[in-house]
Amino acid sequence: MKKLVINLFLILTIFIIYFLQSNFFNWFNIAGVMPNVFIIFVLFIGLFTNKTVGTAYGVVIGLILDLLFSQKIGIQAVTLGLVGFLAAIFDKNFSKDSRMTIMLMVLGSTVIVEVLNYLLAYMFININVEIVNFVKILAIEVIYNMILTIIIYPLIQKFGYDIENEYKGNKILTRYF
Repeated sequence: MKKLVINLFLILTIFIIYFLQSNFFNWFNIAGVMPNVFIIFVLFIGLFTNKTVGTAYGVVIGLILDLLFSQKIGIQAVTLGLVGFLAAIFDKNFSKDSRMTIMLMVLGSTVIVEVLNYLLAYMFININVEIVNFVKILAIEVIYNMILTIIIYPLIQKFGYDIENEYKGNKILTRYF
C-alpha cells in the first residue's frame, strides 16, 4: 500500500516537473537553455529505489517526452533509462549524504544524457553537427542542473530516504556485504 502511495506521489511529481519544464523555465532560461529537471528526477529515483524502478521510470518518462517533443521515439527513453540504471550503480559506490557527490552525479548524468541524445539524433535524424554550439549548450545546462540540485537537495534527501526505507528496507549492514 505504501509503495502505491509513493508511486502516485512520483507520478504527480512528473506532472509538476513537466509543468515547470514547459512553462516556468521558458521564462527563466539562460541564453535560451533550460535545465533538464527530468534528469535530476530520474537520478533521484534510481538512487533511492533500485535498478528496476529507476530504469522503468526513466524509460517511461523518456517515452512520454519522445511522444510529446521528439521526431523519433526512443531516444529520450534510452538515455533516461540509462540514467535510472546508472543511478542504482552510483548508489552502491557513492554516498548520497554529500552534496558534492550528488552534484557530480548530476553533472555526469547530464553529460551522458545530452551526449547520447546528440549522437542518437545525429545517427537517426541526420542533424547537422555543430560541436561548438553543443558544448556551449551542454555547459549551461550542466551548470543550471547543478544549481537546481543545490536548491532542491534537502527535499531530495528527505523524501529519498523515506522512499528508500520502503523499497530497500533498513539493510544497512547487508548492503555492504
